[in-house]
Amino acid sequence: MSANNIVLNVNGIEVIYNHVILVLKGVSLQVPEGSIVSLLGGNGAGKTTTLRAISNLLQGERGEVTKGSIEFRGERIERLTPADLVQRGVVQVMEGRHCFAHLTIEENLMTGSYTRSDKGEVAANLEKVYNYFPRLKTRRTSQAAYTSGGEQQMCAIGRALMANPNMVLLDEPSMGLAPQIVEEVFNIVKDLNEKEKVTFLIAEQNTNMALKYADYGYIMESGRIVMDGAAQDLANNEDVKEFYLGVGGGERKSFKDAKSYKRRKRWLA
Repeated sequence: MSANNIVLNVNGIEVIYNHVILVLKGVSLQVPEGSIVSLLGGNGAGKTTTLRAISNLLQGERGEVTKGSIEFRGERIERLTPADLVQRGVVQVMEGRHCFAHLTIEENLMTGSYTRSDKGEVAANLEKVYNYFPRLKTRRTSQAAYTSGGEQQMCAIGRALMANPNMVLLDEPSMGLAPQIVEEVFNIVKDLNEKEKVTFLIAEQNTNMALKYADYGYIMESGRIVMDGAAQDLANNEDVKEFYLGVGGGERKSFKDAKSYKRRKRWLA
């Protein structure tokens, strides 16, 4: 990746919860402008914590970044508030969607524009969201509680887009959704990336789907990055196929046991 177009630079961060539990152990990653980067790994690998460290949502869970640095467009952002980050164009779609159940779909979408004062552009943004998610337009007056999981995921992404972001952190978008809906959501993400130039960092357990749509990928295990590379290269890697794509056999229980695996030492830098 060219250093000239890196929009997000995470350099050797450690995250500790409750002052004692070390969760991230020197995580480093980069996201180029206008790209889709996937952060892959099993449950508990540290993907969600990484995204929350970037978006500064750790404090609510008594977590903090204790080492390393996080830069967005060359500016250190570890000490900024989540609201500050939204103003700078970084928005997170949290795992589990978290739509406001008692509000309608359109009311949920409009909450994403709370910090904006350009009403005309907000209205144009809303129509653009409906163009990308036509199903939401048909359900615009329905309470979110009475919509499907797929519609709620689309609503959560659309709500993030209403903040007019440059970069979206997308946490487990496939969770709990039927394969057909997952494909539909990822296709829309790809369209937003190509047509609106929105940069995405996607934390995902569905490795096959994530690598299909991403430009670059990082694989996490136990709070560390253990491999990274172009998405196609990772998809073709024999160890990745066995451990994360369900292809091949063997008795190994952890990716670190693969003979061809060589741990990247960036977290020690």
